[in-house]
Amino acid sequence: MQFKHPEFLWALLLLLIPIFIHLFQLRRFKKTPFTNVKFLKKVVSESRRSNSLKKWLLLLTRMLLLAGLVIAFAQPFFAKKSALKKKETLLYLDDSFSMQAKNEGSSLLSNAVQDLLKSVPKEGFLTLFTNEKVFRATSLNAIQNELLALDHSREQLTLEEIRLKATTIFSKDLDTEKNLILISDFQTSLGTVSSDSLTGVRTHMVQLLPEEIQNISIDSLFIAPESTSNKELTVLLSSISEVESVPVSLFNGEQLIAKTAANFDAAKKAKVRFTLPENELIKGRLAVTDNGLTYDNEFFFNIDQKKKIKVLAVNETNANFLKRIFTEDEFSFKEHTLKNLNYNDLSQQNLVLLNGISAIPTALITNLHSFTQNGGTLVTIPANDSDLTAYNALLNSYFSTNFSQKNVVENSITDITFDHPLYRNVFEKKVANFQYPKVSEYYRLTTRAPKLLSFQNKDPFLVGSGNAYVFSASINTENSNFVNSPLIVPTLYNMGLNSLQLPKLYNVLGKETKFDVATSLPKDHILKVANAAYEFIPRQQSMTNKVTINFDDGLTKAGIYEIKDDASVLSHVSFNHDRKESTLNYLNLSQVKAGSKATSIPNLFKTMEKDDRITPLWKWFVILALLFLMLEVLIQKFLR
Repeated sequence: MQFKHPEFLWALLLLLIPIFIHLFQLRRFKKTPFTNVKFLKKVVSESRRSNSLKKWLLLLTRMLLLAGLVIAFAQPFFAKKSALKKKETLLYLDDSFSMQAKNEGSSLLSNAVQDLLKSVPKEGFLTLFTNEKVFRATSLNAIQNELLALDHSREQLTLEEIRLKATTIFSKDLDTEKNLILISDFQTSLGTVSSDSLTGVRTHMVQLLPEEIQNISIDSLFIAPESTSNKELTVLLSSISEVESVPVSLFNGEQLIAKTAANFDAAKKAKVRFTLPENELIKGRLAVTDNGLTYDNEFFFNIDQKKKIKVLAVNETNANFLKRIFTEDEFSFKEHTLKNLNYNDLSQQNLVLLNGISAIPTALITNLHSFTQNGGTLVTIPANDSDLTAYNALLNSYFSTNFSQKNVVENSITDITFDHPLYRNVFEKKVANFQYPKVSEYYRLTTRAPKLLSFQNKDPFLVGSGNAYVFSASINTENSNFVNSPLIVPTLYNMGLNSLQLPKLYNVLGKETKFDVATSLPKDHILKVANAAYEFIPRQQSMTNKVTINFDDGLTKAGIYEIKDDASVLSHVSFNHDRKESTLNYLNLSQVKAGSKATSIPNLFKTMEKDDRITPLWKWFVILALLFLMLEVLIQKFLR
């Protein structure tokens, strides 16, 4: 038993007063002569014994009455040691897409919010955070409307990130009892880091699970290589439960243009195909319906009229192979000799190739530097008898690249940097043995640029990145068979594609997205990104003949957006949510260390309330004092 006001217990010393009165109370008896005292002595003896018992009983009841009142004022109570500590409560509410799964007809997130509003004391203060929001030192009454309007987030904190965030929110006071409450479905993507590893923090986990683990997801799509006048769109779907088929609808804007059924195989995968007309603007939306998550039931993509990439080749050697790579359907290809080159044409190009030029004029060097500074891409292929001084004057600005002496020795090109952006997704697997192209002679070069292709002695054959690429040898047929190698097509083709990065078929929210819009903006003009309900200005860089746009985490809604210059729509870009939460795999909490685990929010708070309960006893002592008062009255009245 503990006391709220233990200082009142000093009043128990007052119990000495009735004891002193009882012990030192003296009575004087007057002697009266009587003829026969035999019976009188007996009566007096019995009277004295009765009177003494009554006084002792009165003394006891009065002491107990006084003690009961004193203890009642001290306010005694029963409680665990933890109930008396100052408390900090930090609550993590998972609002990720996986919390769209349903239980009893409502989403797990909606059920969690309702249970919190019912279970948490409304007058109590706590800090609540989700995957993106933080509500500090507040009550549920104050944030009730915000919780009810809480939307699902594409972000998902791991257990380690939750732990680190909790560390920054909790105070440094070592005397407070800290409780971290995690409310989530605990997908395996959260990791297995022990969330109870916070010093001085007791972790409580509430795992909310759906009634049925089921979900169908539209995972990705692509357009097959064009072989006819129409485009074939292939859509990939997956399911986590046994399902035979599901209807898939294809919309162009709001118009339904096709519908088919996706039949799932034993691996719970499905593939459907749609035929799209050539050269038609498509603002596509694919849709399915299921009883699982809803965020992955739609998939957005767009097909705009393809902008042709402008490529200019400055040749002093045969370059017929370039025409076969930069075809008319994707590129606007031009070629000139150095003598016929109009320098003003350079600024309008996306890619310029110097192919086999012996000497580069100073004026051309100046114009090429200006061209690359404005976003153009330069590819340099030297001649067998190049003026190295002129070449070095041009290339020193790009990764400090310089040619040195010529090596007149046959060498094979054997090493490919497969993870370089130029070759990423080109090869299905790393090629270890193929017919290596060769050169008869090449220039040694020093550079800070990454290697793309190297000779067997590790000297670089092709270096570069971004907007500058340099070959160390001529690729004419007299010096090399590289133009007949399978490597030349992806190498130069991807250089051309990267010189004007057009928007992809679709993009993923949360991942860095960068693309170019082929337009020349007037001064002080900027591009905007908008859809029916949202408009913002992205990060952008305006150049001579294009605008480079960068998207970061500012965009949160999936959909198709217009790229606009004032009221003019220049292009479209589509965004979808990452499908990482579509596979509903849950952690086994028995493998995760925590202070307590529960399957419902009300049960957790009932347990915590029981642990923190304080049972007051002062009322019982007041009742006891009244009982002793009544007992004293009865003794006075009935004990003669």
